[in-house]
Amino acid sequence: MNIQIFGLRNNSECRKAERFFAERRIKVHFVDLKVKPIAPGELRRFIERLGLPALIDTDSKPYRDDGLQYLRLSPEQWTQRLIAQPALLRLPLVRNGQQFTVGAAEAEWKAWVAAS
Repeated sequence: MNIQIFGLRNNSECRKAERFFAERRIKVHFVDLKVKPIAPGELRRFIERLGLPALIDTDSKPYRDDGLQYLRLSPEQWTQRLIAQPALLRLPLVRNGQQFTVGAAEAEWKAWVAAS
């Protein structure tokens, strides 16, 4: 298994994902989005697999504070905004090869572990 977790160190859902894999002794590569922003190509892969609305955290403070519920942005504008402001993303973004999840998706992660 080649697990990559994209998230923020201070995010509780990201810590849960790390703990899930650590408890199963599965090594993960954690990318802290405060230190290194997600690459545009990587974000596009998540968008292609899961859809843009699944990646946007509409309950987040930056989403409300910026008034994004009232704006009509193109997918490219959303991509740029999500790269610049990772707090707008539903986290964690987890990738296992060509399989992708967003948020706490323990059922899917368990299926990955069982298949390996």
